Formats: sequence, C-alpha cells, structure tokens
Amino acid sequence: MSEYQASQQLSPGIEYHVVNTLGWRDLRPLQQAAIAPVLAGADCLLIAPTAGGKTEAAIFPMLSRIVEEDWSGLSVIYVAPLKALLNNLLPRLEQYASWLGRRVALWHGDVGDSARRRILSEPPEILLTTPESLEAMLVSRRVDHRLFFQGVRAVIADEIHAFAGGDRGWHLVAVLERLQHIASVPIQRVGLSATLGNPESILQWFQGSNVRSRRGKVVSAGDSPIEPAIALDYVGSVENAATIIASLHAGEKRLVFCESRSSAEELAFALRQRGTTTFVSHSSLSLDQRRQSEQAFAEAQNCVIVSTSTLELGIDIGDLDRMIQLDSPRTVASFLQRLGRTGRRPGSTRNALFLATDPATLVRAAGLLSLWGRGFVEEIEPPPHPRHITAQQLLALALQEKRITRASINTWFSGSAVMEDAEAILDYLVEQQFLVADGDWLFIGPRAEQVFGGRHFMDLLSTFVTELDFAVKEGSKEIGSVSALSLSTEVKQGSRPLLLAGRSWLVSDISWDRRVIHVAEDKSKGKTRWASESMPESFEMVRARRDVLLGTDPPVEMSQRAMKALSEAREHWAMLVARERLVVERRENDMALWSFAGLRAHETLAAALPKDAVHSTTNEAMYFDSEFDLSSLRETDVTDAVPRISPEAVEGLKFSEALPLELAVETLGERFADRPGAIAIQNERLIVSSTTGAAQS
Repeated sequence: MSEYQASQQLSPGIEYHVVNTLGWRDLRPLQQAAIAPVLAGADCLLIAPTAGGKTEAAIFPMLSRIVEEDWSGLSVIYVAPLKALLNNLLPRLEQYASWLGRRVALWHGDVGDSARRRILSEPPEILLTTPESLEAMLVSRRVDHRLFFQGVRAVIADEIHAFAGGDRGWHLVAVLERLQHIASVPIQRVGLSATLGNPESILQWFQGSNVRSRRGKVVSAGDSPIEPAIALDYVGSVENAATIIASLHAGEKRLVFCESRSSAEELAFALRQRGTTTFVSHSSLSLDQRRQSEQAFAEAQNCVIVSTSTLELGIDIGDLDRMIQLDSPRTVASFLQRLGRTGRRPGSTRNALFLATDPATLVRAAGLLSLWGRGFVEEIEPPPHPRHITAQQLLALALQEKRITRASINTWFSGSAVMEDAEAILDYLVEQQFLVADGDWLFIGPRAEQVFGGRHFMDLLSTFVTELDFAVKEGSKEIGSVSALSLSTEVKQGSRPLLLAGRSWLVSDISWDRRVIHVAEDKSKGKTRWASESMPESFEMVRARRDVLLGTDPPVEMSQRAMKALSEAREHWAMLVARERLVVERRENDMALWSFAGLRAHETLAAALPKDAVHSTTNEAMYFDSEFDLSSLRETDVTDAVPRISPEAVEGLKFSEALPLELAVETLGERFADRPGAIAIQNERLIVSSTTGAAQS
C-alpha cells in the first residue's frame, strides 16, 4: 500500500477522454504512479526517459485537482527552458484542458501584446512560460502581479535537469520563492526530468522553502524492460558517416546528433550531396528556420534531421526509426536523453548507432558506453555560490516592489540558498549606486539604470550565460572550442600553443565578449597526443576512457572497423596508461602527468601548486615544469583550491558588473573546481614511462 491513498484517481472526465479521445488502453507506468502523490499535493520529481509521458503524468492529476478542488483563475504555472518546447506543448495541453472546460495560454518573448492583454483580462487556469518571462511579469508595470498570481496553487517545471546544472536553475528557484510570497496558499512544486544520478537532492533543491513544511516524492518509471540495440562503428570521417547514414537505413526516419554546429552543417551538406532529404537544427539558425526544419521532419518519411543538442530536450518531432550519434556526447545523461527519442511506437525498440570519425572520439564513445553499461548516470549539482544571481534577484525585487528594505529580503526569499551572501552583495550594490538608500528604504539606483536599464530592464531579466566556452577559429574556419580553463597566461599571450584537434595553435587575439579565439597554426611545436576539444569532462568520463585504453570493451555491438581502430588506439597509448598508477612522461622541455582526471580536477590541483609549476592542462594530462618535484603533490592542500580564472573571463558571467571583481572571479573559479578529483590524483602512485626506463613511486 502506498503512503498515499490508493483510492485516489483521476477525475472521470480525464479517464473518459484518455480512453475514448486518445484511444489509450492504459496509462504508462510513470503516469499511473504519479497520480496519488500529485493529487495529494506532494512536491514531486517525475522521472522518465524522453517521450516517456512525463507531461501527462503531471498534467492529468493536476487538471483533476483543478476540477475536484474547484480552482479558478490562474492556478498552475508550467515552466520550461525553451520557448520552442512550450510552443510544441501548447496544442496538446489545450486539448487536455478543453475536456474539462478549462483553458491554457502561452506567455513568452514571442507572444504579442494582444494575446498578453487577453491573458491578463481573462487568466487561464494553466499558463505556459519560461522563468525569465515569469520574472518579467513580476516586474512589469502592466501586470498587477499580486492580483494575477495570488491564486497560483502549483508550478510544474519541465526538464528540471536542464535548469539544475546552471544559473537558470538558481534563478528559477529564487523566482519561485518570490511567487510563493505573493500566493495565498503554499505552492506545490512538480519537476519533470530525464534520468538523474541524484534525484533526491535535486528534488530538495527544487523544493526550496517547501522542504520545511511539505513532503517530497521521487516517482520513477524505471528502465524499459527491453534492452536497447546499441552499436559502435568507426568511420574515420564525416564524409564516410554521411555515406553510411544515406545507405544503411534508407527509407527510415533518422535523427543524427552532432557535437558542434560546424560538424552538423558539414554532415548535412554531405547527406544532401548523396540525395538524402535532410533538415538541420542548431542554435545559430533562425527560430523560423529551425521550426520549418522540425515541422518538415515530423511530417516526412525517409529523411534525416541533423541536430546539435537543440533537439535533445522534449520537443516533439514525431516517431523516429533511428537515433544516430556522430562521435560522442560528453555525458551519459545526454546519451540517455537522445536514446529516449526512439522506441516510441508499439513494437519498436530504442536504438542508437555511434559513428566515430577519429580515434579520440571512438575511445570517448566506448568510455561513455562502458559507464552506461554499469548503470552510471552523472549527478547534477547546481553551481556553487551563485552570487551574481543574488545580485540580480535583489535588483529585480527592488524593480518589482519599487522599494525594499534589508529586513524584507529574507521574507521574500524564505532563506533560499541563493541569498547566502546577500548582506555583502547588498552592501556593494548600495556602495556602487546600483541601489540607493533613503532611510531604511532601498530603490533602483543610477548605476543599475545605466548598466541594466535598457529596453525596460530586459538586460536584467534575460537568459544567463552558463558555460564559458570559446570558439577557436583560424581565419573564418572554426576548429573547435575550448574552456576558459584552458587559457593560461602563456596561451593568452601567444607564447605557448593551444592544443586542439591534434595540432598546436598560437593565439593571435581573444574576443572576450564574443567568446572567440583567433589562432594561427604553430607548425614548429609537436602535436598533442589527444585530438580532443579542451572542454571540461567529468572525472568519471575521462577515467572510463582510460579503462577502455587498458582493455575494457563497452557492452554494445562493435563493428570490425571499431575493434581494429580501438586496438590501434590502445597500442598507441600503451606507454601512457597503467592500472592504478599515473604515468609520468619526461619530455624534452617539460613533464606530462597522464592522470586522466578531467580538466577541472587538473586545474584545481594546479591552483594549489606554485604558480609556474603547471604549464597547461587537458582532460587527460597536466604538463609540469621539468624541474618540478612531483613527490610534493601528495602533501599539497587542495581544501580551498579554486582554479585560476582570468579576470577578463568574468565578462561571460552574467550580472558580474554587480559584484566586486575579485568576488566575481572567485565565483567563476569555484564552479570549475573538482576537489575530489584533485585528491584522487594525489592518492595515486606514479610511474615514469619507459622513455626513461626508470620507475618512481
């Protein structure tokens, strides 16, 4: 017997239409399991793969509550990270609500004034919006926010995992606390998510102040009882991948994920040259262009859509026959999202085909699939110390209420972790005249008007920069991308090469605001041994690659080409990997420590060492001065180590202008830190590669 009443059921109207209008014989497991806790008013985290029926699992019992408890006016707010996802959901939710004589409306940046006026004059029971648009309504002079939001009873947050890993998650939970302060009753919070490694902690984070008074419930559908069909192939180039995709699954609908916009465009062009009907979706295309591609793909057969992660979230693009991955995503969670795109039709099976275009991405894919085979899924951790969001929320609240007091801040945010450093940040905002004081009252000041006041303070309410990655270009050609962590002083000054795509590059210019690095190839320098993008990867992902190089095979079907290329990669790396040891490679001008711990762990350890000890780092290695005593690593204290971040990089931290520079730099560094990974390096023994013939413990 559940802790909730087993007799709780959906309203008769919902049950009737599920059977007679939708033609469903039964609800999916998650939808059935979610009924009782959602009807009981519990905060919930509903977990299922992409297209696993999460939206209905939340909406059906919520509509039942609206009817059975006679809610009126705006009662449920449904937030999602993408406007396209909300647009896609609208007709579906409108149909469900109409069964019960209720209404759904949409409000985001693309919705016109006339539609907004209708919503304000006749509020729907359910409103679809983004967190940014929700906050814009709170601060708008045209919206009586107390009247409009006072009847809100529940908030549903779709794709909560996409929020939780970045600043938009902190923004969302802070805005929900402000909304709770306005509402007349406690607001139920329901999150929808793909598979997570730490669902309980994410639910508690999402609950915010509700943790103190409301029970929470993680509801999971579990994995499909049918094993997915997954294969790994080595094709050697994008051109070869296009040939395979065009010929191997002709007549089927195929979704191909790429890890960069440039590879997506290159693959799409190659497919069209081979006569394959191909559509493209990525963030550099116009919204209209993406919509046309996605709609055409949903309606077509015998075609391919090539996408970056833009189609990873739950936008409906119809039934798929195949999911194909060019090279490899960087997380198991991302792979599971993409895998969940297939197997939706009765009798079909979830499937994925990995096509690796070079040895490095073959090893990465094999490592990822090995982790997946062990049941590993990454834990999602909200970024630590979101001080810039604290500053933004204080300014937004002052804009919303016209004036605030210090004493009222805790009342509005109910002790939210977002406000952990509020006192110090508030002092700075007043000192710099972002806020001005009149007695106990604080008002928006001239500096806030100057920095954020354009377009009715839209810059204060806009989407956040969540990753400080830089595009690397030789002329107009994009080579790849690197993390801000890769940009040591020597790299930035052009005196030390940047290692990327298997080649060495000297930096000629860095555009910090556009996040573009211009380079020229440095042919006099040796090539790096790992042809990968210098973007941070988790400790687990990089160690899984090392395991593959040491002989671990992923539990999937591998082609003969893949097995041969993997064997060659293992032979190539044989001198630089060892079991339960870290290999030290003594080179002409430096030492490489092949620790395979990830860029964040390497930079965290480097920050605790003398400034010139470490020349550079990648996900796989740390490059030390040749005279550095590696035996000192074990005694180095990394307890408070924070990766060194260039002050210029702070330009990519949204709202950093409202923080002291040193605090903004520290905030940015803290979110790159991996102290457990750094400690793991310290605790492992070292051996010197056979290039010197000696061993060292």
